[in-house]
Amino acid sequence: MALLLRSSLLALICIALFSTRCFAADPTVSYDYKLTYITASPLGVPQQVIAVNGQFPGPLLNATTNYNVVVNVINELVEGLLITWPGIQMRRDSWEDGVRGTTCPIRPKRNFTYNFQVKDQIGSFFYYPSLNLQRTSGGFGPVIINNREVIPIPFAQPDGDINLLIGDWYTQNHTALRTTLDSGNELGMPDGVLINGKGPFKYNSSVPDGIKYETLNVDPGKTYRFRVHNVGTSTSLNFRIQGHNLLLVETEGRYTSQQNYTSFDIHVGQSYSFLVTMDQNATTDYYVVASARYVNETVWQRVTGVAILHYSNSQGPAAGPLPEAPNDIYNQWSAMNQAKTIRQNTSASGARPNPQGSFHYGQINITDTYILRSLPPVSINGKMRATLNGISFRNPDTPIRLADVHKVKGAYKLDFPTQPMNRPPVVDTSVLNATYKGFVEIILQNNDTRLQSFHMDGYSFFVVGMDWGIWSESNRNGYNNWDAISRSTVEVHPGAWTAVLASLDNVGVWNLRVENLDRWYLGQETYMKIVNPEENGETEFAPPDNVVYCGQLQNLEKDNKSNAGSTMARRTNVFISLAMALSAVFFCNILV
Repeated sequence: MALLLRSSLLALICIALFSTRCFAADPTVSYDYKLTYITASPLGVPQQVIAVNGQFPGPLLNATTNYNVVVNVINELVEGLLITWPGIQMRRDSWEDGVRGTTCPIRPKRNFTYNFQVKDQIGSFFYYPSLNLQRTSGGFGPVIINNREVIPIPFAQPDGDINLLIGDWYTQNHTALRTTLDSGNELGMPDGVLINGKGPFKYNSSVPDGIKYETLNVDPGKTYRFRVHNVGTSTSLNFRIQGHNLLLVETEGRYTSQQNYTSFDIHVGQSYSFLVTMDQNATTDYYVVASARYVNETVWQRVTGVAILHYSNSQGPAAGPLPEAPNDIYNQWSAMNQAKTIRQNTSASGARPNPQGSFHYGQINITDTYILRSLPPVSINGKMRATLNGISFRNPDTPIRLADVHKVKGAYKLDFPTQPMNRPPVVDTSVLNATYKGFVEIILQNNDTRLQSFHMDGYSFFVVGMDWGIWSESNRNGYNNWDAISRSTVEVHPGAWTAVLASLDNVGVWNLRVENLDRWYLGQETYMKIVNPEENGETEFAPPDNVVYCGQLQNLEKDNKSNAGSTMARRTNVFISLAMALSAVFFCNILV
């Protein structure tokens, strides 16, 4: 009995010292990200861009499955700022998601420390500022979540990683682009495409002299993992490397069935990994191209990014025409073919040792169907707005979940329609009331005139179908119920639909939006509120201690000016926490 009491007491001490577990804590990686304005000329025109730690694009965030990630963001801009992490699921913790419906902005000259776990995730992602078109001026950077050593990757270890951030680019900054949209106009054709923040190599006379371009240095015979992200404003891009195959292996945290492509479409907000083997004779350098897709390419010729792939034994510079882009833009049936070939590698392990295909999504009964229809922008109350199901979202003054915790009335409405409504469009803060542990079917019906990318925070979803026309229930007969890819951002062609399935097991308030920044800015988004009715503190985290207050809760806000002292204090706290954790482990292992 004495031994039992002693063991019980020590177990309680371990719990008190070291959360709910009596084993080593997951490792932590910490970063300081200071966002500032700098002057750059990526397309030969001096302009103001947003840098992270003086870099444009921002630095790599590198972590491993289940690591804790601490990012202290210091806002040196002249307006509010939030950083979002699309594809990082923030399990139980939408407080860290970094979008306006869940978080108050970081005020200028202030800081905010994001603290989240990359629970059960691997793959290629990117971060960016989510407010007011700021991403059109930069502030983005790559994210890699590595497999744990005990989980093998489904291909030979590459000889290196190459991160590529590609995207359409305007020589006007985000405030000027906001003015254009606020005046009721479209942004128009971009001024070019950047690859890692740099303009095109001078592949013909249309490219001005003096533009800095990206060079990728490689060794013959080696295989590299190219992690490619479309961080642009609104343009789908076709990615290709002259003379080299692209072996697709991963997209947004899921390993794919492996297939070679000569070129690949990457839509706004999407991320892909390709293995590329340096198997050419290197008589010259090779072009790396990202060009506008689904447009009149003769008119849009300037919207082309060109980098250089340089072998260490290269015998000369790249020359001649660029490798050709697909020529099927007027063949709508061909346009979807590539997307339909992206399948899940069902036998590979992802973040966990069990195969990715062990979750038999095709055998689960659908509990709810949401049909979300987008239309071309329309004037509402004299302002140009974009809508989903006839509602253009207005961001709440007080974030949704924060309003719940503090019982703020009228901050939002829980009445977003689950299908298009036959009524005039409105501007409203309307949120979708989703069911915890439901298994939902979401139909993304694009009746706009442009291809769009849709993203859901907090989740990945299975892309089970896409086709032209108006979706109907009979289309379910053609769903892929076996090896559909699971991802968080998917394209929807104009005049077409895409169907996705999602298991709603992550409590919180999660943004569902179009990733095309102009449409998002004009209100084409909503949020899903997913609450456990039996919440006991185990399925959703409480607000963090450093939560920022605004709106009707502004009076609760504390002063958190960024300074070296606060950074040092935060790091000291991290070391103290780590020391306590290690002490707890030692205490538990020795005495229990």
